[in-house]
Amino acid sequence: MNFQITFKVNENLYLRDPEVSELGKQIVKASIDLIYELGFEQFTFKKLAKEISSTEASIYRYFENKHRLLLYILNWYWSCLEFNVMFELQNITDPKAKLKYIIQLLTQELPANAGHLNYNRKYLNHIIISESSKAYFVKDIEQINKEEAFKPYKDLCAQIALIIKAYNPRYAYAKSLTTTLIETAHDQQYFSTYLPKLTDASLKNKSDFTASFLEDLLFKVLK
Repeated sequence: MNFQITFKVNENLYLRDPEVSELGKQIVKASIDLIYELGFEQFTFKKLAKEISSTEASIYRYFENKHRLLLYILNWYWSCLEFNVMFELQNITDPKAKLKYIIQLLTQELPANAGHLNYNRKYLNHIIISESSKAYFVKDIEQINKEEAFKPYKDLCAQIALIIKAYNPRYAYAKSLTTTLIETAHDQQYFSTYLPKLTDASLKNKSDFTASFLEDLLFKVLK
């Protein structure tokens, strides 16, 4: 089944909704491409303006700064991932099978039916792995959190935690285990690509290493 879905991203993250204009959509799409290519530190609105043949002033009408733009991209991703978790698991009843499927979702690119097909899923997945921590390891984290900038991430974690509790009702740390799984998925994918000696990945198992590791970790913790 191939379909498109859209999400209402937190309005506190933008000055003007990028979904309401072609320029706004172009800003988000080109940002994903450039952040992937340059890295978040080297990404600037000046470079983005040049890429889309516009002006920095035009971009600032949509986003206050590049951190808000990164938060917007991450919000869209987490909303999309939560939708996929809920949609794909609705016909699965076994909690263990659900958890195995979630691990696959956390260690792969978004499926082809994941909303805006003009967003490069490979680039977006790379940004989530390598750049997402920069959204919350910031000085003004408390203010950003008050604006509910992390709500989609929290909602996804809450859904996964419920499945963990269904699998093992006696386990007391379902939310902490959920965030550990997600952040470990990012770390191990990044390390296995760039710093493989920090992992047990090999050329033979590199493609499925992180999923295998997370599954082993999860079910041994839950016994």
